[in-house]
Order: sequence, then C-alpha cells, then structure tokens
Amino acid sequence: MNKDIIYFAAGCFWGVEHLFKKLEGVIDTEVGYMGGHLENPTYEDVCTGRTGHAETVKVIYDKDIISDEELIKYFFEIHDFTEYNRQGPDVGTQYRSVIFYTNEKQKETAEKLKKILEEKYTVETSIEKAKEFYPAEDYHQDYYVRTGKQPYCHYKRNVWINFKI
Repeated sequence: MNKDIIYFAAGCFWGVEHLFKKLEGVIDTEVGYMGGHLENPTYEDVCTGRTGHAETVKVIYDKDIISDEELIKYFFEIHDFTEYNRQGPDVGTQYRSVIFYTNEKQKETAEKLKKILEEKYTVETSIEKAKEFYPAEDYHQDYYVRTGKQPYCHYKRNVWINFKI
C-alpha cells in the first residue's frame, strides 16, 4: 500500500468527510481543525471564528488506487469553491475553502487545477501547507453514518465538464 495524507476544508466537515469516505482508494478520514493559532481547540472555540481554524477533513488514501489529482478534482466538485468564508448556510472563516497539502506534488496539482478553474470562475480556495491538525470531538466523527442523515450543502457537481485537463 502506498499511503499518503492530504487535508481539505470546505465548509462543515460532516458532509466533506461523508463524501470522501465513499471514494475508492480512500483508506480513512478524520474530522478536525487546522490553520489556526489556538492549541487544542474545541468545537465551541472554532465556532467563534476567532481561532483561525477551519473545519478540516484528514484524508488518508492509497496512491496506487487514487491519485492526488483525482482527490483534488473531487474536492472542487463537492463544494462551492466560489464562496468566500462560507458554504451554504454556514458562514465564518471556520467554513472557508482550503487545500492543506503535505508535499510539493499535492501543492503543484492543487495550483494547476485551481488555475484551470479560474478561467471560468472566481475561486476562493486557498492552498496552504498543512499545519498542526487537531482531531474534533468523537461526536463529530462519521457524523452522517452514525445519525443516518444526509449532507445539507455538499453534493457532487460536474465542474470539469467544459475544461480540458
């Protein structure tokens, strides 16, 4: 197995995690917080919007089954990357769109795909080096699997139909 890790923030982490778990090649996911200044933040801390953290999903994947490019393309498909500091009804910096890369290949791939989308869209997604990841509380992990509910603002969109990649 050729494992790697990448982190995605795209609004509420429940829906993002739910959709990434369905991808072949994704080994595991975990929701948490990244990109802020407070050590060991809680959900309540992050919800204030004052910690600088984004609700983030850690994606562990097998590179022999799914590529960095496939994962990052999927990330852009499952949220509205044109929204600034929000996703649907969720508003605040904690809901911003970010790709937190763990290696240069992920960074280059993310930059390439973002540049392609910018030909037709305003892309509010930032691309940042991964920082300390703080796992969220247990009741946030696998939320939709445990509750039987469905994501309210995350679904797959076909954003790549008019592009040559």
